[in-house]
Amino acid sequence: MQVQHVHPWNVTPMEARAIQLRLAGLVSRENEVSRPRLVAGVDISAPRFQGKVRGTVVVLSYPELEVVEIGAVEQSVDFPYIPGLLSFRESPVILAAYEKLRLKPDLILVDGQGIAHPRRFGIASHLGVLLDVPTIGCAKSLLCGTHDSLGAEAGSAADIEHDGEVVGMALRTRNNVQPVYVSIGHKVDLTAAVLWVSNCCRGYRLPEPTRLAHFAASGNLPKVKDRALISGRL
Repeated sequence: MQVQHVHPWNVTPMEARAIQLRLAGLVSRENEVSRPRLVAGVDISAPRFQGKVRGTVVVLSYPELEVVEIGAVEQSVDFPYIPGLLSFRESPVILAAYEKLRLKPDLILVDGQGIAHPRRFGIASHLGVLLDVPTIGCAKSLLCGTHDSLGAEAGSAADIEHDGEVVGMALRTRNNVQPVYVSIGHKVDLTAAVLWVSNCCRGYRLPEPTRLAHFAASGNLPKVKDRALISGRL
């Protein structure tokens, strides 16, 4: 898969924030996902020997959610960990893994924020704009905003509001577990984002695409369908 890089990655935090503000206007909040055949999840591992991380993109069939392809790379990360600028640390690794793929996903779930971000441009939105693919942010923690309390049962949800705007949804995906925080990445609306996250859950807190991407990034190869494509270093 070809990836178009529209800005440099070796930038200062101030320059990174300016890039986010500039590209946030390109995010589409209109739903373009109807019947996906392939759904992907992305993740990177924690820094390991010599500061290298593994980035993975795991592609699953939908609705079966069977792994059909995995793209992976290992490379160093140079940008520091700064809240709100996660994309500048992780996106180059994820994009390099995406370039290994032969199959193009119809939808990508990202363990991170979409527009539920102070500048409305988290990593899910960043990847969506650069790849021109529908994306959804499905984070494990809030970066900005607040929400009302949720019921204890799976399916309970509450709007996330920030500066007077609904920017996402807190969604409980399993009874009595902490919610996930769903937001528009690119080319989806919030209703569709919540629907696809819910549809991709299989009894765990995290949806299968990001859950399996996390395992793959950690070096634990998920069970793959016969003749699945595995590209890169796992």
